[in-house]
This record gives sequence, structure tokens and C-alpha cells, in this order.
Amino acid sequence: MRTRTSIVLGFAVVAASLARCAIAAETDAKKAAVPEIKLPPGWTLEDMQACAIAGTPGEMQKFLARDVGTWKAKNKMWMAPGADPIDCESKVVITSVMDGRFMKTDISGDMPGVGPYSSIGFNGFDNVSQQFVGMALDNMSTGMMSGTGKLSDDKKVMTWNYTFNCPLTKKPTPLRQVETETGPKTKTIEIYSTDPKSGKEYKMMVCEMTKQ
Repeated sequence: MRTRTSIVLGFAVVAASLARCAIAAETDAKKAAVPEIKLPPGWTLEDMQACAIAGTPGEMQKFLARDVGTWKAKNKMWMAPGADPIDCESKVVITSVMDGRFMKTDISGDMPGVGPYSSIGFNGFDNVSQQFVGMALDNMSTGMMSGTGKLSDDKKVMTWNYTFNCPLTKKPTPLRQVETETGPKTKTIEIYSTDPKSGKEYKMMVCEMTKQ
């Protein structure tokens, strides 16, 4: 849950963004419109155009939106290298938010021996850094995971490199997620993390996803 401070910060970020740029919701980034407002001192029309382009959904946002819908996932998870696998199923609902700028992912399921599981994630494409960006949180931790993604040249594989705080080592820890498109309505997600005991990477989860 957000604290009063985080809520204030959230409004501050929004206010700052509005002060810098008036974002146009037009067709694509290359055709972004410049708002007809009085320019701030020292600003040029090119500056406003850059802000409009930064905030306008384009081809990469449309690419992410292909996943919008409801998915069924069959999961196999390993708590540690060599551990017995845990099998479970989950429901994944992906929706487009912020007028197509971001995708929201809601995951729900029941993990044997643990109980109900849910998570919320957001991802998008940052037009300024030219990177896919993402973050996630769930009901089994109090931290957030964030990172960036890279798309293969054939657009079949998306590799996310996240960082989260490990509860055992108390240090930022990498997590690698590889999403492979296996068909028009299927994909495989492999998740690799670092074993806190050995410090070596291992496959933590495999998810077979089917769009409903």
C-alpha cells in the first residue's frame, strides 16, 4: 500500500511531467502533434515536439498490446537447485492502460503448500531511453522488482533483466525472464534467478502460456 509520502511524490511526478510536456495522443510518435500553448522561456517548438514524441504510443507499444487478453498458465517451479518441482496453474489477465502506453498484467493462482498467489506488473517501451521497461509486485513480498527488456531481431524472444532484494542475502539480486513466442496464441516463459546459497544462476520456473 502507498504511504502518504509516496502519494504526494506521485502527484509531484505528475505535476512535473505536465509542467514539462503537454503530451499529444495522436497516431504514432513520428506524427506527434505539438500542443498550442505558450512556450516556456527559452523553449522552442522543437523542444515541445520532442516532449510530444516522448509521450506518444508507437510501434513498440502496439507490439506489447498483442498480448492483451486472458491467458492460462501451467507452471513448474523449483525453490532451489535440485529441489523437487512444484506444479500449479495460474490465470493471467493483460490489459492496456494509460491510453495504450503501458500493459498491466494481473496474475492469480494457488501455490501448493503456500496458498493463494497474486501479482501485478506493468511494462512498456520508453521512447526516450528506447528500452522496454517493467516492474512487478506481489502478495508474498514487500519489495518491488524492476528492470528492462530486450527484443530479439525476429521479435520472437523477449529477455527481461530484473533486480529484486533477496530476503536471505539482503542484497539486490538479478532475475532473468525469457519469453519465447511458440505460436499465435502460445508462449513459454523461463525464469532464472540466483541461488542465495551457491551464488549461481538456476532455472526457477517454467510457464507454458495459452491465450484463451
